[in-house]
Amino acid sequence: MFYALLRPRYGASGAAAVRSLIRILGLGALLAGIAGGVAGGAAGVALGGFIGLVVGFATQQVLGQAVAGMFLLLARPFKIGDLVDIAGESEVRVKDISTMFTQVTRKDGVEVLIPSGMIVGAKIVIGERSKE
Repeated sequence: MFYALLRPRYGASGAAAVRSLIRILGLGALLAGIAGGVAGGAAGVALGGFIGLVVGFATQQVLGQAVAGMFLLLARPFKIGDLVDIAGESEVRVKDISTMFTQVTRKDGVEVLIPSGMIVGAKIVIGERSKE
């Protein structure tokens, strides 16, 4: 269901990644339920807590990027089309802003994906605002 909903917006690879994440979380919930049913409620809670810690540590970097991206989308320090200096890139044109990355284009036409966490923690210089 999630794959079918996300595929038109994020493409096949993005939707497949979300589908895999949901499968892993579902398997963890299933194991916690089985352990709770077989060994009693305390074992299920302990296993669920352990799985939560493992998933939390494994996704710490990704979740940090997503939160930083949400701050960028809410604060809007720059807009699509602006000419900016961000995260060590000089005079780049903002092409797209998402939760994980900001896509910019250099003068030579090379497209660069800058992680949201790098942008939130760095100085932003806006050289030229877009006309939109």
